[in-house]
Amino acid sequence: MTVRHLTILGIYCILGLIVCPAMTQNASAQDKNNPASVNAAKKQSAKVKVKEPGVAGKPSGPIPTNQFPGKFAAPGLDGGAAWLNTSGEITIKELRGKIVLLDFWTYCCINCMHILPDLAYLEKKFPNELVVIGVHSAKFFNEKDTDNIRRAILRYEIKHPVINDPNLTLWNKFSVSSWPTMVVIDPEGKVCGTLQGEGNRKNLEFAIERLIAYHKAKGTLDQTPLHFNLESEKKAEPTALRFPGKIVADEASRRLFISDSNHNRIVVADLEGKVLDVIGSGTIGRQDGSFAEAQFDHPQGMDFHGNVLYVADTENHSIRAIDFATKQVKTIAGNGKHGALRGIGGSALSTALSSPWDLKKIGSKLFIAMAGPHQIWVLDNNSIRPYAGSGREDVTNGALRSAALAQPSGITTDGTFLYVVDSEGSAVRKIPLDPSGKVTTIVGTSDLPQGRCLFEYGDIDGTGNQARLQHPLGIVFHKGLLYVADSYNHKIKIVDLEKKSIKTFLGTGKPGAKNDNVEFSEPAGLTFAGEKLYVADTNNHQIRVVDFQLKTVSNLELKGLEPPKPISASDSGSGTSPKELPAQTVASNGHLQFDISLQIPEGFKLNPAQDPIWQLKAEGEQTLVSKEQLNQRDELKPQQGLVSIKVPLAAKSGSGKFKLNFTYTICSQESQGGVCQLKLATWIIPVTVKEGASQKSIALEIE
Repeated sequence: MTVRHLTILGIYCILGLIVCPAMTQNASAQDKNNPASVNAAKKQSAKVKVKEPGVAGKPSGPIPTNQFPGKFAAPGLDGGAAWLNTSGEITIKELRGKIVLLDFWTYCCINCMHILPDLAYLEKKFPNELVVIGVHSAKFFNEKDTDNIRRAILRYEIKHPVINDPNLTLWNKFSVSSWPTMVVIDPEGKVCGTLQGEGNRKNLEFAIERLIAYHKAKGTLDQTPLHFNLESEKKAEPTALRFPGKIVADEASRRLFISDSNHNRIVVADLEGKVLDVIGSGTIGRQDGSFAEAQFDHPQGMDFHGNVLYVADTENHSIRAIDFATKQVKTIAGNGKHGALRGIGGSALSTALSSPWDLKKIGSKLFIAMAGPHQIWVLDNNSIRPYAGSGREDVTNGALRSAALAQPSGITTDGTFLYVVDSEGSAVRKIPLDPSGKVTTIVGTSDLPQGRCLFEYGDIDGTGNQARLQHPLGIVFHKGLLYVADSYNHKIKIVDLEKKSIKTFLGTGKPGAKNDNVEFSEPAGLTFAGEKLYVADTNNHQIRVVDFQLKTVSNLELKGLEPPKPISASDSGSGTSPKELPAQTVASNGHLQFDISLQIPEGFKLNPAQDPIWQLKAEGEQTLVSKEQLNQRDELKPQQGLVSIKVPLAAKSGSGKFKLNFTYTICSQESQGGVCQLKLATWIIPVTVKEGASQKSIALEIE
C-alpha cells in the first residue's frame, strides 16, 4: 500500500541515490525492475577486478570504484516508542561496519508483506554483512500499539529488529513518503540509497554485493556475526491454532473448516469441536498430494462446495482444491510466483496471482478477493481474470473495471451481489454479479479526492459515509444482514443492507479475550451454522462461538488438536569447523559433565537477555545417553565465565562419540544489549565411561 507520495522528486533522488522511482499514486514492481542507474552501475562493474579481501578492518589490495557512495550521515535511530525483536536500543554507531537496510512498513499493508520474502532472502544470503531493521510507521491507530506490532512480528515471522515509530519520527527523519520504502546505509554510517515499492530484490542484491566488495577491499566492512533476541525465541506455550485467519461452516455435514494460517494447514472439526481431519504437514511449501503430504503457505479464505474445499493459499499466491472424496489436495490456479502486475488473466495454472485472501464459489465461478492488486478476480473453466477493480488502490464507485478497491480481504454473497470488505479503505463494498451493474459503497467513505478514503477510518456506528471502520478483514451474509469482523477495532458489527447502516454487535473496542464483557483481538474470519456465529479470533489463537439462542460467547475446544511437530533445528555450530578431541575416559558417576570456559574479550560482557544454548548429538550408535537426552536445545546460566553441562547417563559404562554444539552471545560494555556478537563452537568428543577412572569431567575451551 504505497499511498503517501510526494508530487516532486524526494531528497534521495536529489542526492543521486540508488533508484529514483516514479512517485505515482501506487508505486509497484513494474516501475523499478530495471532502473537506469543500476544498469549503468552493472556495466561499470564488469571492468572492476577485485582481489580476495583480507581480514576485516585491513585494506586488501586495490580498492574498486564505489558505485554507491554515501551522500550524508544517517540520522540516528532514536525517537521510536519501543524496540522489538531485540533486547535493547540499537544505534547507528553500533552498526558501523555493517550494511544496514531500513524497511519502513506498516503491518496492514499488503505491499509491505510482499517484500518480507525478499528481506528474508537477503538476510540469508548476506548473514554477516547485512543488518535489516524494520521501522514500523503506523497508518491505523491500532497499529501504533507495541503489543499489536509484536503479534504482527510473530504472525509474519519476521527475524530482524523492529522499531515502533508511532509518531512518524523516523519516517520524517529519513524523508520517507510511502509504504514500503527501503533505505540503505553503508558500513561508514552514510545513507547511500533508497527504494520504494515492492519488486526490488534484484536491485538490492546488486547494490549490497557492490557495497560488500568495496568496503571489504577498503577494510571498512565488519563480518562479525550479530545476534538479536527475537520475539519468537521467547518462551511461550504452544497453541493448537496459530493466528487462524478464516473459518467456514458447512451446516449440512456439520463441519467447520479452519485456516490454521501460521501452522500452514487446514483443520476440519465438527460443530462441537471434535477434530476430524488435519490437512497439511505444517511445513511451508506448495506440494500437492494426500492430506498428510500436502503443504501450504499461510492459507486464508476458503469455501466449501460439492465436497470440495477451495482454499486461498495466500503466500503461495495460489488457489488449492481439497477433494474430500479422494482425500487429495491439488493446485487449480496460480503458478506459485507473485504476480506484480495488475494482469489481464489467462490460463489458471500459468497465471501469476498476488495474495488471494478470500474466495466464494457461485455456480461454476470462483470469485477471489485478490488483495495484492486490489481487485476481485474470477476463476471459471480453467481460466482466471480480473472481474472488478481497476487495480488502483482507492475507494471509488462505478462500472466493474473502472471502480477502485483497496486491499479486499473478505468476500460473501446473497446470490445476487458480492459483498466485500476493503480493509485499507475501511469500507464495505457491494459488487453485482450482473457484469453490467456498478460497484457501490454501503458503509465507509468513497469517491474522495486524492485517495483520502484510505485515511478515513475510526470506530463510528452510523449510516453510509458517516460510518467508520478500521481495517475490517471478515464478512458473512446471514438472514438479510452482513456481519463484519472490524478487525482493528476488535469488534463484530452488523450491517443493515436496507438502511445502509452499521452498528456494533460485540466487542469493547479494546483487545482482549473475555467471554462475559466480550472482547476480541483482531478477529478476521466469520461463519454461521444454525443459530451460532463462529469467529476466527486471530490474535487470541482461538475460535469463538456466539450462541444466539443462549446469548453466550464461548471458546471452541478443538478436541485432539496439537500444534505441528517443530522442524528439527540445524546444528547450532553449523558454519564452524568442529574441533575433534582425543578420546576421553571419565568416571561413571551418573552423568557426563562438560566444563566450558567462555572467552569474553575485554570491553565485552555476556548478553544478560539470553543464556547460552547447548545441544548434544550422537555420532553413530551408542548406549551411554538415552535418546530423550539428545538433540534438545537447552539453556543454562554460566557461573563466573564457566558453563557446566551435566547429561544423565543411561548406562554405567560404555563408549560413544558425541557432537556438542554450543552458542552464546556477548555485547559491548557500551551497548544496551540490542546489538550482540554471536559465538559458536562445536566439538566432536569420543568418550569412554569407566568405573574408577580418575577424570571426572571433560574440559573444553572456546578459542
